[in-house]
Amino acid sequence: MLEFILIGLCLVAVTIAIHAIGTSVWMRSMIRRYAGHDGQWRPRDHWQVLMWTAITLLGLHMVEIVVWALTYMWLPSVTSLETLEESVYFSLVTFTTLGYGDVTLQPGPRILSGIEAMNGIFLFGWSTALFFLVFQRSWKGSHGGKHRASDGDGHGG
Repeated sequence: MLEFILIGLCLVAVTIAIHAIGTSVWMRSMIRRYAGHDGQWRPRDHWQVLMWTAITLLGLHMVEIVVWALTYMWLPSVTSLETLEESVYFSLVTFTTLGYGDVTLQPGPRILSGIEAMNGIFLFGWSTALFFLVFQRSWKGSHGGKHRASDGDGHGG
C-alpha cells in the first residue's frame, strides 16, 4: 500500500508542476497577446481571453489525466486496464470524481484512484480560481472599472 501512496504523491507533484508551468505560460502569453498598454484586456478581446483560458485549462487537465492513465498502463499490478483508451477513460472519470464505477482497480493499486480524485479536485479548484480571476479582470476592464456603490438604501451613491 505504501508503494502506491508514494506513486500517487509523485503523480500529484508531477500534475501540479504541469499545471503551474502551464498556467504561468498561459498567463504570460495572454498578457502579451490581449493586454493593452494599461495592462487591461482590450475590450474587443474579452470573449477571446475567456474562451482561450477555458480551452487552455481543459487541455492542461487532459494532459494530467493522460499522465495518470500512462502510469496505470505502466504498473504491472494494474491488470484491469488493458488499453490506453480504457486507461484514459478510467483516469478521466476518476480525476473528475465522476466515478461511474464500471471500471475499477484491484486491491492494492486502487488506492491510486482515491489519490487521483483528490488531485483532480485540487487542480479543478485551481483552474476555477484562475478562470474567475480572468473573468473578473475582463468584467472590470469591460466596464471601465466603474460600478455603482450602494449607499445603503439599494440605490447607487
